[in-house]
Amino acid sequence: MPQISVRERLVDNAEDVFRRKGFSGASIQDVTEAAGVPKGSFYNHFRSKQDLAVVIVLRYARATDYSILEGQGPALERLRRHLAAQVERIRSSGTEFGCLLGTFASDGANAGERVREAVREALDSWTDAMTATIVDGQASGEITTTWSAATLAAFLLDLFEGVTLRARTAADHAHLSEEMNIALEALRP
Repeated sequence: MPQISVRERLVDNAEDVFRRKGFSGASIQDVTEAAGVPKGSFYNHFRSKQDLAVVIVLRYARATDYSILEGQGPALERLRRHLAAQVERIRSSGTEFGCLLGTFASDGANAGERVREAVREALDSWTDAMTATIVDGQASGEITTTWSAATLAAFLLDLFEGVTLRARTAADHAHLSEEMNIALEALRP
């Protein structure tokens, strides 16, 4: 089995540190201790905590699975399955930590412009993927055309992030699926 590089150890462990402590609360010392590497080695791979945060946001965004949205079947069902998969992704990382994008977005003023831009790009990509599915649903008459597909996708994503924030404060994911189902039903014509 190949040995994990120091850089990979830093990135892998920093995601967990940022989830638990947020951008502002996490120190480089926290990250290097979690990775089990000397603090000085951090600067061999990253210029700053912000640089590391951008790498983590981009990695998280690339790992988001949009294949369900692009699949076959009714658009609302594809949206439901996709959002359920995202809820499961959050559950597997610990509901109390919420969505990583929401964690960085809520600390945006302190995280800096490069992190905010990376989060914005990730959220835009996610919105675009859901928009395409909503367009399909609108074309088939399954989803309301009262609002544009892009507006509805942004609404779903904003609701999702808000619901995960609420779940984070309560350390309870019970409402996640229920509230997403309510939102999806509201999309019907």
